[in-house]
Formats: sequence, structure tokens, C-alpha cells
Amino acid sequence: MAGLRLGPLLRYVDWDRGDSATVWVESDRPCTAEVRCADGSGGSVRTFQIAGHHYALVPVTGLTPGTTTAYEVLLDGVRVWPLPDGAFPASTISTPAVSRSRTASRTATGTAPGAAGAPAAARSGPELRLTFGSCRQAAPPAGRRGPHGPDALDTLASRLAGDPEAERPDVLLLLGDQVYADQLSQETRQWLAARRDLREPPGAQVADYEEYTRLYYESWLGPEVRWLLSTVPSLQIFDDHDVVDDWNTSAAWLAEMRATPWWQERVVSGLMSYWVYQHLGNLSPAELAADKLYAAVRETPDGTDALRAFAAEADADPASVRWSYRRDFGRSRLLMVDTRAARVLAEDGRAMLDPAEQQWLRENALEGHGGYDHLLIGSSLPWLMPPLIHDAEGWNAALCRGERGPRWARIGEDLRRRSDLEHWAAFPQSFAALSDLIEEVGTGPRAPATVCVLSGDVHHAYVAEPRIPTTAGVFQLTCSPVHNSIHTAVKLGFRLGWSTTGRWLGRMLSRHGRTGRPPLTWRRTSGPWFGNQVMTLALAGRTARLRLDQARGSGGTARLVTVVERELAGPTGAGTD
Repeated sequence: MAGLRLGPLLRYVDWDRGDSATVWVESDRPCTAEVRCADGSGGSVRTFQIAGHHYALVPVTGLTPGTTTAYEVLLDGVRVWPLPDGAFPASTISTPAVSRSRTASRTATGTAPGAAGAPAAARSGPELRLTFGSCRQAAPPAGRRGPHGPDALDTLASRLAGDPEAERPDVLLLLGDQVYADQLSQETRQWLAARRDLREPPGAQVADYEEYTRLYYESWLGPEVRWLLSTVPSLQIFDDHDVVDDWNTSAAWLAEMRATPWWQERVVSGLMSYWVYQHLGNLSPAELAADKLYAAVRETPDGTDALRAFAAEADADPASVRWSYRRDFGRSRLLMVDTRAARVLAEDGRAMLDPAEQQWLRENALEGHGGYDHLLIGSSLPWLMPPLIHDAEGWNAALCRGERGPRWARIGEDLRRRSDLEHWAAFPQSFAALSDLIEEVGTGPRAPATVCVLSGDVHHAYVAEPRIPTTAGVFQLTCSPVHNSIHTAVKLGFRLGWSTTGRWLGRMLSRHGRTGRPPLTWRRTSGPWFGNQVMTLALAGRTARLRLDQARGSGGTARLVTVVERELAGPTGAGTD
């Protein structure tokens, strides 16, 4: 009898018709995976095989727009989800109403949440509720003193499970470092030691696809996060730790990694596992139907070779694949941007995005301009950083390309790796191009109410606003980590980076690097906050509200505490504090 190894994860929910979704599962053997909903909708599909593991992305059709329905998962006709001893409510699929109105009320019908045909929970409020964050370690890495504190996703799950009236996100945006291939828990290190000699490279880090599967089990099998991911749709993108710290930081770094005996298997396995566990679920049914690789792995008894060839080509020629994607949620548009694999690393032409990726971003931001109220750009790496860090990264980029001679170039490369100087500011032309695009989109009578760059990575949260003459409110919204920690010295460094003293130091570095002033200036308008946290954007018409929740407490007393709630845009689109 087939068993459920991981999942279910609710991934895509249709926002055009409100009648379909996809649910991802991993089973322990080949089988037919089925999703059966309480309202009579559902779907089934045969699993596909990768490296001895079996997966399915089940298309669910026949859903009723504007409702919430409970569902169960069956493998070869046997129910495997919900778990027989599960302590959480039934997993549900909530669909948006086809009309723009969100006035459906549970109270008016008297039906219970999760019952067949029940109106979607909390739909009388915002048109779109999007919760985001990044950097989640399921368990602290081996050798770290003390725990990370409460997990923001676990506490979010407890809030939603314990209070049927709690505002539920329409989508959960995970902005990178969903797994840490280079920082393993003690339990995973022991598991690796039982399978290979950790004295051999890459040591106590992930080496191959099988070891990546262990990371996903550790990250997604906890009862709280497992239930959360089964009932709140998620969209995901990688950052560096999904492969290795500072992935693609520079051409010199990449050359050194490719010279090692273990790197090729690591990066290929990382991209293979990302495609299976994260990327597939980002795609709509139409995109899946047009995906030749997805068809290939499903048509053969074992899709490993096809996926391995794809991943190897993606590493050798990043322009051969696009990891970025677009989702429209009513009148809100999300562009999730690959800021890792799509880089141009040559020092004389460094770019965060290669030309095709930059063109994709521009075209999708401007397509239908005037037809959406909010533009959200998902970038794992922040666009607007503390000014000192921005200037330090621009200075470092100038050193590395030889502005102060070969000796300083060598110093710059070493400093770049030691200090993680690889955000948008480290790619000055890309920073300017993104800034120009945001100003273009946000200016004039067709401008949306807001343009928001959603980011993580830097292990603190803040809101920054550029000083540019746009009609739209423009915001850098940064939230990290979901479950991790930050050294006290780094925390002090970020505080210094936002200070007046930090701005002065940054100008000194700019003068030494001969970089000139940035093409725009900005100010921090909220934060910084440190802790395990998630941000939520509530978008309705041309209004936008932001809330930051932190996980506090310990054990059974851990809960989410709202730290700040503020309006970003009112009905006319004007931003306010």
C-alpha cells in the first residue's frame, strides 16, 4: 500500500475563474494520487519518478468560486491525509470570488468553515492578503549555541488553526532559503555520517539529490508547517542557501567552485530538487501543460535523466531556463524574479539579471499598465538597503572591476565573499535599471497605487521609501528571517548602516571607489525589527495596508504578536505613515 512521505502542499489556486488548484505530494512508491474535496470537486494523476522518489502535482478542478472546501488525499484509493491522529483542522482550499466583490459572509449562510460550499473565510475584507518572509531553518545548525526561538510559520499555523475567524492569507510567499544545503542540523549531520564519510568533500553539507530530499523532509514534516502548507497556497523562489552560501557571487567564486570535485553534483542536485519541490508548484495548469520537461518526466517510468540533463544545462547556460514567473491576483500583479541563477558575473559587465531576464521583467511590469492597482516585485535580495551597506557594495564592485588597481581588486574580491556584498547595489547598472523601471511604472495617470519590492535575506525587517517623483507609493518591504538568528555584531552593523554616521562612512567609501552618488536616495520609514517574523500585505482596490508579526514566547506559549500595522496607500493611492 502506498504511503504519503511528504505533503500535501496546496500550491496554485486559480484567480481568473476561481475553479481550480494544484496540490503537490510525495509518495513512497508509484501510485495514483487523488485529491477529493467535500464539495464534490477533485482530481487525480499518476506519480512520476525522480531518483527513486515519487511525486505528483494533482490538478483539482470543479471548485466553486468564492468558497472554502475541505479536502483529503488518497493514494491508490486509500485515504492518507488527513493523518488519522492529526490535531489540526481539515485542510481546505479557498477560492476567490470571480467578481471583484469580497462580500461573501460565513455568518450570513450559517455554514461552518471547511464545510462543502462554505463561503471563503474572512473574504469580506481585503481583495488580496499576501504573507511573506524568507530564511527558515527547521532546526538550528550543528554547533550553534541555543535554539533560534519560535518559528514564525509554526506560530502562524497555530493562530489559524486555533481561531477560525483569524485572517487567513490568500497566499504565502517564501522568498528564499527554504532549505540550507550548507548549514545542517545535528540530526541531519548524523544521518549523512551514516551514509558517507564526512571527512571527504563537501563534508557536512549536502552532496546529492538524495540528501536534498532529507532537507525538505526536515523542513516540511513538522505538524504545524505541514498543515499550514496544506491549506494556504504557497509561491516560492530560491536564494543562495538553497544551493550554497553566496551562490554566484562573482566570476572568480564560480571558477573556484567549478574546480572542486563535488560542486557539479551539488548544483545539479540543488536545481533538480528545486524544480521538483518548489518550482513546479509555482506554475499554472496552462504553464504545466506547455512545459516540455514536465511532460517528459511524466511520460517515462523514470524521469531522472531528463531532469538531470535539464539542471546541468541550466547551470552551464542560465539563459536556457527561466525560474522567474508572474501571477496576477485580480488587480494585483506579482513578478517573482530570479536574482541568483540569472546573473551575469563578468566583472566588466556584471548584472543581477541577464538581458533576457531584464527584458522579461520590463515587459511584464508594463504589460497592461493601468490595468492593475498594485505591482509587487518579489526579489529575494533587497533593492534598497541601509545606505552604508549600499555604498559599501558599490565601492566593492568598483574595486573588483579594477578602479583602484589589481591589489585593491584582490582585496575587494576577498571582502565581497567575507561580507556578502552581493545585493542589487553590488550590480550598479542593474540597480539603476530597476530603479528606472519602478519610476516609469509608478509615474503618470496610469500608475498603480503602489509598487512594492518584497525581499528577505538580511535577517531583519524594515520599510524604506525612495525619494522619486512618482504618482504611486513606492516601498521596499523587507522581512527576514522566518526562523533563524542574527549575530549581535551583524545587528549592530545594520543599525549603523541606517544611521547618520553610517551615511557619512558610505560617502567616504564612494569617494574612494570613485562611484559617484546613487541614482536616487531613500529613507527608512519603519523598523528595523529583529526576530522571527512575517509581513502581510492587505490589498483592496487602491488601498494597501502592511502588518508585521513576530513570533514570541516558547514551547506551547509561542504566539504571533503584531509589532506594527500601517497604511501604505489610501483610496487615492497616496502613501501614508
